[in-house]
Amino acid sequence: MKAVILAGGENRRLQKQKGLLEINGRRFIEIISELFQDYFESVYISTNNPEVYWYLGHPLIGDIIDRRGPMSGIFSALACSGAPEIFVAACDMPFINCNVMDVIAGHYKGQDAVVPVYNGKPQPLPAIYSAKMMGLMEERIKSDRCGLTNLLRDVNAGYIKEEEILNADPDGRSFININTMDDYQDVRSKT
Repeated sequence: MKAVILAGGENRRLQKQKGLLEINGRRFIEIISELFQDYFESVYISTNNPEVYWYLGHPLIGDIIDRRGPMSGIFSALACSGAPEIFVAACDMPFINCNVMDVIAGHYKGQDAVVPVYNGKPQPLPAIYSAKMMGLMEERIKSDRCGLTNLLRDVNAGYIKEEEILNADPDGRSFININTMDDYQDVRSKT
């Protein structure tokens, strides 16, 4: 399976390239890239700022439909990679672990998506998305209905029970993402 790191965000709340934030002297994007390189057949980076991430040596994919959030990045990655499905995570999720990736990948049986449940809610990232949804994604992106959670309600998504996710990641660290400077400072203070 191919993997995609979403790093094309507009960073409205943080005002910095999230993938370049560091924890323990390492950039988030480098932590995820290294993990994915060892796990997946190939890794792509979805970004509208290729000059920032070219040094990682992965193929870079820009939004085909102008900057409309994670759904646009996923749509563009499916279109450009030619993959029938992709494993997707965001560049601001530096604590994803292999156990969670194993569980998500193990549940993929050709559904439109495979999504873990954590804190009682479906988590659209990390997850697997199928190319079968590209038509619906394109329609939603063009009509500015870009929420992944709403999309998942309208497709054949497989949901992984929270108990199974907690067995793989008891502290739920794989679902920590950094949206604000307070989030970043909080994570740094705990590592």
